[in-house]
Amino acid sequence: MLIQIAFGSVLVLTSILIAGVSYWAMEAALVRLRPWLARRPHPPKLVFVLCMTAVWVLAQMTLGVWIWALALRGLHIFATLEEAVYFALVAFTTLGFGDVLLPMEWRLLAGMAATNGLLNIGLTTALMLDSLRAIRAGQQGALTGAGP
Repeated sequence: MLIQIAFGSVLVLTSILIAGVSYWAMEAALVRLRPWLARRPHPPKLVFVLCMTAVWVLAQMTLGVWIWALALRGLHIFATLEEAVYFALVAFTTLGFGDVLLPMEWRLLAGMAATNGLLNIGLTTALMLDSLRAIRAGQQGALTGAGP
């Protein structure tokens, strides 16, 4: 049990670290784009940023799923990489079909993967909304002359 918790904790922390670093990189890109984003027309630029952040969220979540899948495959829990990716995706998205299960000696990892996915979805949603809010505030400040 302690091995599962330790191993799962390392995977969760790795996934969160990747999410944090990727958000930091996205924020740096948005800071560089701030002067362009503040100029009119605003709606197409908000759509661009929304699409950019959605792709970022998808990439970050995909990387988290692959980390879990490769770890599960590395532990020889699943016979194929496809099965490991499928299980990790179903667990990470908290869908939980239950058609592919972990062996009893590793079953705690399923809950940890689901918790990791739920945490990442919540975190990235909050960060995405904060980014869009900051951009919109900068655009409105540019309209009133207050600056971004």
